[in-house]
Amino acid sequence: MARPHPALRVLYRAPVYLYRWRCGWLLGCRFLLLIHIGRRTGRRRETVLEVVEYRESGPEAVVLCAYGYDADWLRNIAATGQAEIVVGAARFVATHRVLAADEAIGVIAGYERRNWFMAPVIRAVLSRFLGWTYCGSDGDRRRLVAQLPMVAFFPAS
Repeated sequence: MARPHPALRVLYRAPVYLYRWRCGWLLGCRFLLLIHIGRRTGRRRETVLEVVEYRESGPEAVVLCAYGYDADWLRNIAATGQAEIVVGAARFVATHRVLAADEAIGVIAGYERRNWFMAPVIRAVLSRFLGWTYCGSDGDRRRLVAQLPMVAFFPAS
């Protein structure tokens, strides 16, 4: 999928300021701030991501990489191995893992169940990122997780 229009990118960046002003707790565990290092520039980067599933134990926050394996933030953390997470009121140095297909399918199914009232919007947005019509079937979920990785962040030991 093509990168968003510059005006839309400004809108996407708005939640970053909530975290900078130490008001990220307003977003609860629904979003997280990923602080990472650019793989080529070495500069600090900040990206706000929607949390698809938050697991208190750990804690562990699972996100969907909407731009696939070519997303800059995913490539940066893969190259540098450095990430810091702010989720709710918690802040920690994080490590990550890409979820296996079966686990990712379960996570997306749970997300759809918890957000059933938003299902038409979720399917429309996912269809736009995927480039094909996503209907929420088991086959569609399997195809989705093959195309868009799900990444879990948890505190580094």
